[in-house]
Formats: sequence, structure tokens, C-alpha cells
Amino acid sequence: QAQLVESGGRSVKPGDSLRLSCEVAPGIFNFYVLGWFRQAPGKEREFVAAISWGGGSTDYGDSVKGRFSIRRDNAKEAVYLQMVDLRPEDTAVYYCAARDAYSIRQSRQDYDYWGQGPQVTVAS
Repeated sequence: QAQLVESGGRSVKPGDSLRLSCEVAPGIFNFYVLGWFRQAPGKEREFVAAISWGGGSTDYGDSVKGRFSIRRDNAKEAVYLQMVDLRPEDTAVYYCAARDAYSIRQSRQDYDYWGQGPQVTVAS
């Protein structure tokens, strides 16, 4: 059974907005830091955003600050990535991830579970 299941990836135009969703297995949702990473062709997997298990702390990668926001919905056991003012350089596969700890980290090595990753393409 998949622990993290993403949805919402699609093709959009520059300047558009898009929201990605990630449904999280209950055993993970309640006690884990949840985050989003992305990987463009030929590039390393890049930290995008993360939110603490209680939702009180967030962190963002420099390239998305001010444009992307992360939030978690405890009732739905889901985490969301709201993206606005999308740019062609945001084109990538986006991965939901979970970290078995209280503190937020930006390194992919610090995350224990990964989703399959929906494709987001930004092109005119």
C-alpha cells in the first residue's frame, strides 16, 4: 500500500496557478514532517517546501519563496502545495516526502518515504 499518493500535476502556462495534493497514510501523517521536492530532467532533486508535524513551522527553497505555499489538512490527512506565478523553470516531477522527525530538513537524504511524483509542465 502506497504511503504517499500525489495528484494535481498537469501542463499550465506561465503565470498560472496550480495546487498539488498528497494523501498521506495515517501512521505517517500524524508524526512526520511532510515536504515537497522536485526534479527536472538532468538535474538533482531539489527541496521545494516542508511543514512540521504540527503545522506551525514551514520552510521553502529559495527559488519558490513568495510563490509557493505548503499546508497540511489534519482532517483529510493530506498536504498541499499551492503554486502561483508559475514559470517554465518550475517544470519538473514533484515528489511528496515524509520525514520521521520533528525538525524540518532540506536534504532529500533526511526523508524516509516518497510518493511517485506527478509531472508539472509550465510552457506557453
